Amino acid sequence: MEKKKIPTAVYAEMTPNPSAMKFVADRALVSGGLQVEYRSKAEAKNSSPLAEELFNFPFVTNVFISGNFVTVTKDGSLGWEMVVMQLREYIREWLMDNEVTVSAVPTELLQRAPIADPTELGAPKPAVDYSAMEASPYDDEIRFLLDEYVRPAVEQDGGAIDFMAYKDKKVYVQMKGSCSGCPSSTATLKGGIENLLKSKLPEVVEEVVAEAV
Repeated sequence: MEKKKIPTAVYAEMTPNPSAMKFVADRALVSGGLQVEYRSKAEAKNSSPLAEELFNFPFVTNVFISGNFVTVTKDGSLGWEMVVMQLREYIREWLMDNEVTVSAVPTELLQRAPIADPTELGAPKPAVDYSAMEASPYDDEIRFLLDEYVRPAVEQDGGAIDFMAYKDKKVYVQMKGSCSGCPSSTATLKGGIENLLKSKLPEVVEEVVAEAV
């Protein structure tokens, strides 16, 4: 008997990152607030069958899945106008045939450490060893502000922001999805996130430091 297809609609949405495109479905792809990013097909194996398939496209360099969308980052070998329709239709067809996009997530992907060789992915050098930093009395308040005011806007653009640590009046965050390596990420942090935290916690926050993961 032929497998019953799951009715699914998908549309493509540009992000502030010219290398990243957000593909939005009319159903949830992951639940429970799960957000997971894959840098390679090897990382996606046994974790996300959708991401693993997307890495078969030679131009795909990163796949980020959250809520009802998947953000795909490509290399510079070709423009989006050449592949966006093909990729959107591929994702739609895949979702119609498959219900589960993320089957399991290794702990190292949920709390990914800064990359050991940042030049390999064009990412900035890690600023700090988070494992050596202790929790502070301000962590919960900072998380609340980021979740309440920043996260919805960042997710709207196909990305994510994770609070990592607070020390010496500096807030350390990691940018994922379309925000990772995005030319406008630094401006967004300085012009938006940093000003927000400084206005809400003037005696606590002086600077926001971001890393791509």
